Amino acid sequence: MKNNVIIRKGVVADLPAVLGLIKELAVYEKAPNEVSVSLIEMEQQGFGERPIFEFFVAIEVGKTIGLALYYYKYSTWKGRCLFLEDIIVTESKRGLGVGKLLFNEVGNVAQAQGVRRMEWQVLDWNESAINFYKKMPVLLDAEWINCKLTNKELNEIYGSTML
Repeated sequence: MKNNVIIRKGVVADLPAVLGLIKELAVYEKAPNEVSVSLIEMEQQGFGERPIFEFFVAIEVGKTIGLALYYYKYSTWKGRCLFLEDIIVTESKRGLGVGKLLFNEVGNVAQAQGVRRMEWQVLDWNESAINFYKKMPVLLDAEWINCKLTNKELNEIYGSTML
């Protein structure tokens, strides 16, 4: 299987397939109505004047079957870090090594860029992903609690600012 898969840097033309994979992941994560990003936003934010994310795609026989999306963040303790937002492999291709190829490509970028840390999150119920990560010498850190304010809460607290 792996021999038929090409991993390459994502380009604008990949965005419709990428958004399709994102929506597939949302269904898998039991949140199908949570995807609100648009193709226009993704193009502007990934390929505009100041791109804020990058990605790799996995292609098999001309079809996009996987995605690894990442961006850079800053740690006050460590400096520049790479955050792997998502690895997504279409359901019919899971378990065949595509996720590992994508993960390794992002890991190679992290190493080449000299970041101090590569990090990501995994849902506590996603046993297949947890088992995937346990095969590597990674720290599964249960100490930190994720916090977030959604757009709704931001608007409630700070007022609406439509972009």
